[in-house]
Amino acid sequence: MTVTAHDEKMDAVIRDLHTAVDDRLSTRLFDRRRMAHDASHYLLEPFAVVVAENAEDVAAAVRIAHQHQRSVTFRSGGTSLSGQSVSDGIIIDTRQHFRGVEVLDGGERVRCQPGATVRQVNARLALYRRILGPDPASESACTIGGVVANNSSGMSCGTIANTYETLDSLRFVLVTGTMVDTSREDCDQALRAAEPELWRSLAELRDRVRSNPQSLQRIRHQFSMKNTMGYGLNSLVDFDEPAQILAHLMIGSEGTLGFILDATFVTLPIHAHMATALCIFDAPEDATAALPSLVAHGVRTAEFMDAASLRVTQRGSRKVRALEGLNVDRHTALLVEVAGDSVQEMDELHHGISALFGGFRGLAQDTRFTTDPVLRAEWWHVRKGLYTAVAGARPSGSTALLEDVVVPMPQLADTVSALTRMCNSYGYDDAVQFGHAKDGNLHFMINPNLSDETQLGTYARFTDDLVDLILEADGSLKAEHGTGRIMAPFVRRQYGDELYDVMVRIKRACDPGNTLNPGVIITEDAHAHLRDLKPATLVDAQVDRCVECGYCEPVCPSKDLTTTPRQRIAILRDMSLMNPEQRAEMEKDYDYDAIDTCAVDSLCMIACPVDIDTGVFMKSLRTQRWSKPAQKVGETLAKQWGPVLGGLRAGMHVADHVPSGLLTGITRAARIPLSKDLIPLVGDDLPSAGADRKVMRTYACVTRGDDAEVAFFPSCLSEIFSAADPQSAGAAGSFLHLCGVAGAKVRVVDGVEKLCCTTVWSSKGLTLGRDEMARRTAEAVLTATDQGRIPVVSDASSCSHGLHEIGGYLRQAGEDALAQRFDAVHVMDSTRYTAERLLDRLGPVRRLASVVLHPTCTDRHEGNVPALQKLAEACAEEVVVPIDAGCCGFAGDRGMLHPELTASATRAEAAEVIGGTYDAHLSSNRTCELGMSRATGKTYRHVLEVLAEMIES
Repeated sequence: MTVTAHDEKMDAVIRDLHTAVDDRLSTRLFDRRRMAHDASHYLLEPFAVVVAENAEDVAAAVRIAHQHQRSVTFRSGGTSLSGQSVSDGIIIDTRQHFRGVEVLDGGERVRCQPGATVRQVNARLALYRRILGPDPASESACTIGGVVANNSSGMSCGTIANTYETLDSLRFVLVTGTMVDTSREDCDQALRAAEPELWRSLAELRDRVRSNPQSLQRIRHQFSMKNTMGYGLNSLVDFDEPAQILAHLMIGSEGTLGFILDATFVTLPIHAHMATALCIFDAPEDATAALPSLVAHGVRTAEFMDAASLRVTQRGSRKVRALEGLNVDRHTALLVEVAGDSVQEMDELHHGISALFGGFRGLAQDTRFTTDPVLRAEWWHVRKGLYTAVAGARPSGSTALLEDVVVPMPQLADTVSALTRMCNSYGYDDAVQFGHAKDGNLHFMINPNLSDETQLGTYARFTDDLVDLILEADGSLKAEHGTGRIMAPFVRRQYGDELYDVMVRIKRACDPGNTLNPGVIITEDAHAHLRDLKPATLVDAQVDRCVECGYCEPVCPSKDLTTTPRQRIAILRDMSLMNPEQRAEMEKDYDYDAIDTCAVDSLCMIACPVDIDTGVFMKSLRTQRWSKPAQKVGETLAKQWGPVLGGLRAGMHVADHVPSGLLTGITRAARIPLSKDLIPLVGDDLPSAGADRKVMRTYACVTRGDDAEVAFFPSCLSEIFSAADPQSAGAAGSFLHLCGVAGAKVRVVDGVEKLCCTTVWSSKGLTLGRDEMARRTAEAVLTATDQGRIPVVSDASSCSHGLHEIGGYLRQAGEDALAQRFDAVHVMDSTRYTAERLLDRLGPVRRLASVVLHPTCTDRHEGNVPALQKLAEACAEEVVVPIDAGCCGFAGDRGMLHPELTASATRAEAAEVIGGTYDAHLSSNRTCELGMSRATGKTYRHVLEVLAEMIES
């Protein structure tokens, strides 16, 4: 094959990168495509991906890119909406190994690395009753790197507690490799010595701006509002030393000036008390007229929702009492909130504001503040659910394009009206407007199909008119989402030639080779915002709603091993457009990286704003991989589950007497010619077989009479795996013991030793076996519960969840009548049943000093975490739930099939657990206990086992 000059240059870059960072470099097509997607509507495929482990890796990659005139883009959360985290150059992943958080000064300051999410930082600060100032809506997924690089703000912080205002110090690396640390007293002298040209350029630009009255006036006006358009030129006015100027230019620089190693913030106190009011006005001008008084009287937030927003909410499945019966015309809502450190302070605030309500024009209904958490949650659901409602219902093949602008407060009402007319005139009839009204900050969402040339032209004209509208109101085209690619062509117009030239010179001084994120913020391409657009590709109705926001990624157990839910969906979309050769290459990698290493725990659905369950979708792909004969085998196993289970138990007994090293060697050898997704890797942590489920009928509390309070469905897990403590009766036996102590009569499901909750089959996509078992189990459970008169309980949280899912499986199998009957059954996990119906009847309970608790994925899905904590608190004086607790990735047998998944998923939680000292390690599911025991080297047990032991006889 002939190598072109371009290929030789590329090979040289790859060779040098490989020398510098070794296996932390990937040029695999699969990795390049999964990193080509972020939350924006842009798509650029990098030619290389570096998963940096430390600052040295970052510096080396940047230096090599600079030498070879290639571009570099830093990627952490990838939640940015403006295209600033995609690149056709080198993507450096600064998320995976940069998650450190250090709380300082009793919580008054916190030092964070760029890969830590805002939620992770705030979780650590919560122990000190402190919180970060920036409060973006994407706090669960956006990272500190993006928060700093975009100067993030949010609903409450405004311009007084954003990143710029709460930054204490910054450590960052320049394209030359120079590290700047503004926490050092000599940082300015150090910068001058290391980078004299840069230091001098910043000093000259500072003096140039300060000597120009028009520039000063423009900067002061622009940054009196929320503003993330262009570079933060206010730093040239607010600071004298070039080092501090540069540090604050880094804020909002979107990865174009350097790499942020860590940021130290001054934190804010968490208010102990809050009250909320939903104010509904007849028209937007009435709402905006009320804002100055509300702000003057100290409202913490004032969230704006237009008439279209309210209509969307009314159409939703969740009813909001304040909107029931309201015939929405031009109505507009303000969701306002006050906060105080004491009840008296909060009462004074909201009573003072309540007195204003009577004088407000056009207030459509009686309005009062409430501290009721249920009502407050209902109202906040209105505001936070708008993105979900509109994005989820958008037309197939369209893009959910969420934008934000800001105008001075006096211009807000006219801007809202003009923007509404503009959206309607361009055919965006389903557009909604909402935002942070006290800051004059509007968000709006439209749903164009950018793959359609006609619609793309319409969007281009709409953008031009939007720019005219906002700039004529003397506002900013970007309030908090960053300039990115989407508004880069309009920076010059917003600031004028003089200040734009200052920005160009800042970029040139810091990055003379234009290595760092070219095309972002600074561009001479007037049509850059219309290039490299992501195609709206349909692949499956289950996932077509995905907006690639990335909210799913922090909770995904495989995020640091292979792929995330967003990436699983995005790669499918890419493959549908590829040529056969590329598609074949991608499909080969997709099997392991996407399908096999998905834990199918469905935590992603909880995090997803449009309710996509990628776990269920991966199960459907597993189904497609099975042949008809394989599906029939699965069905046969379901029909013969009793003997099969007996065989498994016999095998466990045999395995218990085989030396662990030999057993590991045998299973490892078997996995080479056979599928690693079928043959488990067995080690010395494999427990022996548990007790036959028939034994459960021997407990004194078990009855066959009508006096049963609860039906019991002991799980297969209790039969396959023995308890960690050989003296323990296991979770199933412990539950029955507790029922006996409490005087509760229990009916064990007849024939349960031949039944299963269906998870064995559903998790692998074996639908014939799943449906067969669902039918048999449903009938048995209906009989045991007297057709739903009493609840049914299982001792393993995953099995309780499996029983919950049976109705859905029956409907998929066409068994609608049986499913309808099964709907009457109330399924409860043993932890919840014990907490709610047994605990108060148990008498005195001895308590340990301290325990650590691992809530399972099912506990989170079923809302059982409070019950689990209540039981743990009954057993111990102190209960610790690790901040980094998440899915253990064991996922039934997945931890034995792919032990690397559990190792990766538990790494952060395990480090936290190992760092503490506890009397017991608790959970609610045997396989999760195995996974956490493997990860930590500590013995995890079911909470009911420990509770049963703690009961004073």
